Amino acid sequence: MTNPSTTPTRDHEALLSVRGVDIDYRTGRKTRVKVVREVDFTLHPGQSMALVGESGCGKTTLGLGLLRLLPRTGVVSAGEILFRRKSGDLVDVRTLDKEDLRRFRWNEAAMVFQGAMNAFNPVLRIADHFLDTFRAHEHVSRHSRAEILELSADLLTMVRLDPGRVLHSFPHELSGGMRQRTLIALALALRPQLLILDEPTTALDILTQRSIVERLAELREELRFAMVFITHDLGLAAELADRVGTMYAGRMIETGTTEDIFYRPQHPYTSALIGSVPPVTGDMTVPESLPGGPPSLSELPPGCSFAPRCPRVIDACATTRPTLEILRTRTHGLSHSAACLRSTDPTLLAKEETHD
Repeated sequence: MTNPSTTPTRDHEALLSVRGVDIDYRTGRKTRVKVVREVDFTLHPGQSMALVGESGCGKTTLGLGLLRLLPRTGVVSAGEILFRRKSGDLVDVRTLDKEDLRRFRWNEAAMVFQGAMNAFNPVLRIADHFLDTFRAHEHVSRHSRAEILELSADLLTMVRLDPGRVLHSFPHELSGGMRQRTLIALALALRPQLLILDEPTTALDILTQRSIVERLAELREELRFAMVFITHDLGLAAELADRVGTMYAGRMIETGTTEDIFYRPQHPYTSALIGSVPPVTGDMTVPESLPGGPPSLSELPPGCSFAPRCPRVIDACATTRPTLEILRTRTHGLSHSAACLRSTDPTLLAKEETHD
């Protein structure tokens, strides 16, 4: 398991500060559904954060929102996405105009998408994808064709691919693992400070997954980029992340160091996620599934969204919406926070027990 990052975590040293972010999708001319609500987290240079949760909890939408890559129907409707650029300037990604946004993407922050095949143009060879990427960012990369191809070969070698074969191939001529590695190389072409990965090993075999994860960890150590790792695979989260954020029904309901989340989870949903995975070591136990399903994002319950499924629910959960509260602060300011009345408001629990 990855050791917690030792990067200082004072806000003025943060690479990325997400503050009160809401994301909406338009479902009609005058109607919207809020799919991400009041998300707060901070990421520091070289740090890695995993976002975990069931499908539909808002992980991918949040990742796309950070780079303003949402579809036309999506919009970051509230909050701040503060990013410290290579120049040292602090900007709100929400306020960038079209030209500055183009300069920001890929040079400052890049994304590796879940479906590598869908991320490539099927009629272009891999070499053309690299050429297009470098030429689209000539403000930071003024290279000749020969220089770009040489840099591309170095990038592919960095992810342990044969550039002589890959550069001249079409995307469909590569295996799934090779395409994913190529996409990672392409995302790192301009040495971004932040890399967002959305389920980068989905549908790949175990050995290929292992190879990609190990190389990602090595590259992060070598290049010192920060990483947001979106996954439903808790094993990968434990291996790649310094910090973990659990999402449910569009909200961040627990954040903490990897050690805290996996060994001392404070939200019942996080505990349920961990309990649904077979243990790798120790006594063999039968994984327990979580009954029911997440609520409709357009009809959230008035209190805690997880209350209808929670095995530890108390009466107050039905009417009181918990907020993400710091439970403890560790060395270098790393905190463990949860949005659960049992963890953050013991007076309510005491009243419940007295009533019983």
